[in-house]
Amino acid sequence: MKKLLFALLCATFALAGWAQKPDRGDVVATIHKVNRHWQKTHPEHGRAFWDNAAYHTGNMEAFKLTGDTAYYNYSEAWADHNQWKGAKSDNKADWKYSYGESDDFVLFGDYQICFQTYVDLYKEKPEDYKIARAREVMEYEMATDTTDYWWWADGLYMVMPVMTKLYTVTQNPLYLDKLHEYWTVSNGIMYDMGTGLYYRDGKYVYPKHKSVNGHKDFWARGDGWVLAAFAKVLADLPKDDKHRQTYIDYYQRMARAVADAQQPEGYWTRSMLDPEHAPGPETSGTAFFTYGLLWGMNNGLLDPAEYEPVVLRAWEYLTNTALQPDGTVGYVQPIGEKAIPGQVVDAKSTSNFGTGAFLLAACELARYLD
Repeated sequence: MKKLLFALLCATFALAGWAQKPDRGDVVATIHKVNRHWQKTHPEHGRAFWDNAAYHTGNMEAFKLTGDTAYYNYSEAWADHNQWKGAKSDNKADWKYSYGESDDFVLFGDYQICFQTYVDLYKEKPEDYKIARAREVMEYEMATDTTDYWWWADGLYMVMPVMTKLYTVTQNPLYLDKLHEYWTVSNGIMYDMGTGLYYRDGKYVYPKHKSVNGHKDFWARGDGWVLAAFAKVLADLPKDDKHRQTYIDYYQRMARAVADAQQPEGYWTRSMLDPEHAPGPETSGTAFFTYGLLWGMNNGLLDPAEYEPVVLRAWEYLTNTALQPDGTVGYVQPIGEKAIPGQVVDAKSTSNFGTGAFLLAACELARYLD
């Protein structure tokens, strides 16, 4: 009779959209399954551009959580392969920060996210060469009068944590001053006061750009980058930083807006407030949101009573739909900058950055279950 009652209660909760807490050991096993599969199937190291580097931010979290030295070695080998640089030009007169993938785009954030991993590797085994290029680039950048380096939402994840990570190893307050200066400019370009969300960049600001149903169009992965950036920055920001409460206020408001946009199945659609614009599940945005919300719960900034159901529904989606039997993470929207009507995103849609986002979420969930 008790077993029957328990089964009925579980069924009732499932129908009501509740999800049960997973076992921590199962979560860690999933981390190993996903990461070992990725590294086994990707033995060659690519360039230090944003997509590869985003994977390594997740890989380093997996290392920190599990202590598996194979993960550390994989990121170290990638850093060696790239000479501990992003874009490789040494001629400062040619350095650019608009969009570009050649080696003279040293000041473009997509070539700076790699510095996050280099700092993490340095902290494990401090050797100056690991962060020499990161310091050279960022300290050159901070010496210029330019302030609009982060003109697209992705750039906040790519570079904001670089600033706080380098502060932790240099104690140079300029990193924190410029962090706030650049972020303030970014807010003026992309932040929507009405919703608490970020447009991907200035091209997508409403009403200049609208979703298929005439709504504001917020791209899930773009906002996922931002929420995750707030979490990473707050993790390293000094408790007495004069702007800390401002970041917390924006982070908490954004978290509420993100939670409100979740679909009943646990995922977020690519256009967050117009599910009909590009229907169906998407993993990269969902995983970054899951990480960002869990970090807030783990660090006393978000109420578990309010957000735990959100992240558990998301984890149900991530493990029961996105995760494939062989350890591949599917349903990742390909590289792009917006939700595209009609674009196919399915179980075979996988990527390095989507896998990294999955690892971030899984590691933070394991910490929550501690």
